[in-house]
Amino acid sequence: MSYSASTLESRSFRRDINGLRAWAVIAVVLYHFGIVGFGGGFVGVDVFFVISGFLMTGIISRGLQGGNFSVWSFYWDRGKRIAPALIAVSAVLLVVGWFWLMPDDYKKLARHVSWSVLFKSNLGYLQEAGYFDSAAREKWLLHTWSLSIEWQFYLIFPLIIAAVWKVIPKRGALVATHVIFLLMSFVICVILTRQDSAKAFYLFQSRAWELLLGGLVFLLFHHRRLSSLMCKIAEGLGLLLILASIVLLEASNAWPGMQALLPTLGASLVLVAQRDDSIWTGSGVAQWLGTRSYSIYLWHWPLVVGLAYVSQLHSAVWTLAGLLLALLTGELSYRWIEVPTRRALQVARPRYAVSCLLLVVLSVYSVGQWLRRDGEPSRLPPDVASVEAQKNNRNPRIDECLHHGIPCVYGGSDIKAILVGDSHADAVVTAAEAALPSVKQGIYFQAASSCLFIPETNYPNARDRGEPCSRMIDNIHEKLASDMLGAPLIVINRTSMYVYGHNEEGAEPQERKTQVFWNVLSDVATPEYLEDFSRHYIDTACSLAKDRPVYLVRPIPEMLAKVPTTIGKGLIMGQAHDVVISRADYQARNAFVWSIQDKAREQCGIKILDPLPYLCDANFCYGSKNEKPLYVDDNHLSEYGNRLLIPMFSEVFTQGAVAVSGVQKD
Repeated sequence: MSYSASTLESRSFRRDINGLRAWAVIAVVLYHFGIVGFGGGFVGVDVFFVISGFLMTGIISRGLQGGNFSVWSFYWDRGKRIAPALIAVSAVLLVVGWFWLMPDDYKKLARHVSWSVLFKSNLGYLQEAGYFDSAAREKWLLHTWSLSIEWQFYLIFPLIIAAVWKVIPKRGALVATHVIFLLMSFVICVILTRQDSAKAFYLFQSRAWELLLGGLVFLLFHHRRLSSLMCKIAEGLGLLLILASIVLLEASNAWPGMQALLPTLGASLVLVAQRDDSIWTGSGVAQWLGTRSYSIYLWHWPLVVGLAYVSQLHSAVWTLAGLLLALLTGELSYRWIEVPTRRALQVARPRYAVSCLLLVVLSVYSVGQWLRRDGEPSRLPPDVASVEAQKNNRNPRIDECLHHGIPCVYGGSDIKAILVGDSHADAVVTAAEAALPSVKQGIYFQAASSCLFIPETNYPNARDRGEPCSRMIDNIHEKLASDMLGAPLIVINRTSMYVYGHNEEGAEPQERKTQVFWNVLSDVATPEYLEDFSRHYIDTACSLAKDRPVYLVRPIPEMLAKVPTTIGKGLIMGQAHDVVISRADYQARNAFVWSIQDKAREQCGIKILDPLPYLCDANFCYGSKNEKPLYVDDNHLSEYGNRLLIPMFSEVFTQGAVAVSGVQKD
């Protein structure tokens, strides 16, 4: 982000802008490190957008009015300020990752490096959004999405402004252009936030209005000075709006949308005030932070991801160390990268300077492209590669049968059971197939990601999921009523997740809330909510059991952390150990689901299949056995792990099945 781009000539340097940068970078950094009270600190990026738009329009309008504006010179000025530090961060991450990251993680980092140095990471991260997308704190360069949006704005809007000026060389024409495009972008932003918040967040079209707002402030107020009293009022109100945004907003709010007006208008008021002597923005600390804000921003996020990678992000001591290190790396980066490269590129011959910078960018991009193929697993010990392989040891038909939500048959054509549910059902269906007494027999299977097998379920955090889930359930009911009368039905869901939300490391605040509702909408599982859930769950199970045996599977243990990644990191660091959760924690998480399953058994003869004898002992449930993962992530069993459940599924097909011990610890 071109925070340092405002280090213009001394004649146009504004201390208030530099101080406003300090506010923005403090908000972002403390938010990312999880400091209490900064739940809305992400608005610092929006403040930066306004600042960048203000500065960009100032540079262009002065150049146009002076008759010496060059688009190519503008691009070069922006590039030599933004690119060197970004390249340095990317290169350091590639070097450190070579020694410390597992192949999949390193492959992902290399891909993200390639996006970042070409300033298209916002589009890349938008494409990555999906059910099996990694958590934000596993993406070392996620914060570069904002740089990409700014650069895309720098590429496009100067051409528009220059074209307008050529036709109508008046300031009013520039104002009108800013207003028109600002309103268009803002409308897109509001609509997209309601329809697809990920697109609203990452797309240039829905973010441009924030930069245009800064540009409009320059055009309207740069040559106007308010009275001293009005300046103080404008600055105070502006900072109050920014502070309110930081304290009152949270990540679960739909963003940016209308709410983004709070910090952006706040930043605009501070810019209008033009108070260079303000204690809030003009202090020595604010100036120091503002000058180094770009480097601090670039380096702080990899530190956050690094702490998360070694599971120390919630440690007060390590968080404090991370904050101090962010300031230190920001200082070193500013002093030894930003300033020297800027000076060197400034005094060098233009063609030589441009060629050198482009060569470095292309070199880093090429290395990223080379490493993104497979993450170079040969750089790590063989046992790490073996562990890594389990991350992809999913049901081989996952795309065909789960992601597209279409019915599939596992095994032969003689259907002996029906298995339905969500991705947890997909993760174990091959074990059910293996339990069939004959290869001629088969299992009719249909599931969809994050779909609870209860009719008329509402999904407050993913409203587009309701229709495909309902369609899947309706299709299964039609099959049950037609050509598969009497066939046993096995239902497998990650039920506790729907009740209490996600519990894995890195889950976003919105994911930690209840995920479904019918009559009672609540973010947490209140007694009224649990009663409503219980009624719908039991009614559905008993309705299904009227004309066939119904088997409900107890919840599969959730490991909280990604098992292959955790073991692999342990092997790399010489601290390998099995991943477990206590049996007590499992029971606390799943007691409600067990109780309603037991009620269904009492009321209408539902049968229960229990995976715990095969995945747990008396004290622990295991995510790995002898450091070999049983899961592909934190809650989905792998094709290796689900083999342990074959004896459980045999109970459906045979009478008096002998219990077989599963994972036991010596």
